[in-house]
Amino acid sequence: MFFRTLSGRFLLLTIIFVLLAEVLIFVPSVARFREDYLLTRLERAQIASLALLASDGSISDKLAEELLINAGVYNVVLRRDALRELVLSSPVPGPISATYDLRSPSPYRLMLDAMQALLDREARVIRVFGDPVREAGLLIEVTMDSEPMREEMVEYALRILLLSLALSLAVAALLFFAVQRLIVMPMRRVVVSMAEYGKAPEDARRIIVPAARVTELREAEEVLAQMQNDLTQALRQKERLAQLGGAVARISHDLRNILSTATLVADRIESSSDPAVTRAAPKLVGALSRAVNLCESTLAFGKAEEPPPKLSRVALRSLINEVVDSERLAAKADSPVEFLVDVPATLSLRADSEQLFRVLSNLTRNARQAIEAAGTPGSVEISAYEQEACCVIRVIDTGPGLPPRARENLFAAFQGGARKGGVGLGLVIASELVRGHGGKLELVRSDDEGTEFRVSLPQGS
Repeated sequence: MFFRTLSGRFLLLTIIFVLLAEVLIFVPSVARFREDYLLTRLERAQIASLALLASDGSISDKLAEELLINAGVYNVVLRRDALRELVLSSPVPGPISATYDLRSPSPYRLMLDAMQALLDREARVIRVFGDPVREAGLLIEVTMDSEPMREEMVEYALRILLLSLALSLAVAALLFFAVQRLIVMPMRRVVVSMAEYGKAPEDARRIIVPAARVTELREAEEVLAQMQNDLTQALRQKERLAQLGGAVARISHDLRNILSTATLVADRIESSSDPAVTRAAPKLVGALSRAVNLCESTLAFGKAEEPPPKLSRVALRSLINEVVDSERLAAKADSPVEFLVDVPATLSLRADSEQLFRVLSNLTRNARQAIEAAGTPGSVEISAYEQEACCVIRVIDTGPGLPPRARENLFAAFQGGARKGGVGLGLVIASELVRGHGGKLELVRSDDEGTEFRVSLPQGS
């Protein structure tokens, strides 16, 4: 199936196009050959007639016949001084079938007459008009047989066709080898490189090195090399993440056991008679329970078995107050952060309270830590309102704003960390939890005046 390849199709198209170009040359060439043939017969006829006129007509019939045979015509008519004179004549074998005037023919007329003469296999008698050479009269007219002219035209056409075919094959062969060298071989190199890279994409030695001399192919190789580099880096990062995920799963497993023990101790603290301990114990138990749940969720995530949210009706204001209380306990004693809550007491929605707590806690903690890191007083405001069939929660702080790198990779794991020591996982997890509810977490703004995040969740029924 050679002609299904790029080289085969290019070779075929080259032959076709060269032959087409030769055909466009062939028709005018044949027309020119026919015109020259007829003009030569007119010139010979004129010479024969002038020889007869120079002898005052005193030549033998045999010599006159030889002159006509040499001119290739049956008779010659010469018009001089407005007089039309039959100078030489011989018997005409048949009626005249066509008349051609070569005094001022158009190129189209010449090509049309030439093709008709070439395709007409029947011998005919034709009449031809022309201008005498060297102004030896006003008009010369001859009668001749068309068959000898056609035979010479066919011979000339065959020579042109053979030459065209040889030229086409030579040009096609040269172009074929040029295409093989300049296009096909570099493309095969790219294909081989892609196949080899596909066997071990993590091996950087298999990345293609651009070497093509053709600009377009060089650009394609450069793009492919960049893509392979990016893919190799991504695979390495995913491999590291997978290893890290395994380590986190093992740590979470052990940490869950430790936290379970701490939960049992916290349960005993609740029975203390100290009023301060009694007030703090429930929050400690709640924090430990969430930590245990987080460890269990991490283990489930590591097994790609993240459970869907368990939806129930959640009083949003109570949940947000709990988030704020947790952050106040976690804040420094001299923390310059003020917490503001603006949530209607009756606002509720269907959500997983634990997952929603984690989302809001992450956003609030990030805001608090940003203000504390700046060292200037500021506030964190959490507000919520209904909008059509959605519940919108806004977390706004007056901190210094996120750095450019954090904004560009906000929801990319291990790339969007905004504070020193952070790993950039909090917002990734929060965004995933919100999407699990059918909602959306987005950064509205982040500048010198602060940062605003918006969580949009469907209220459900």
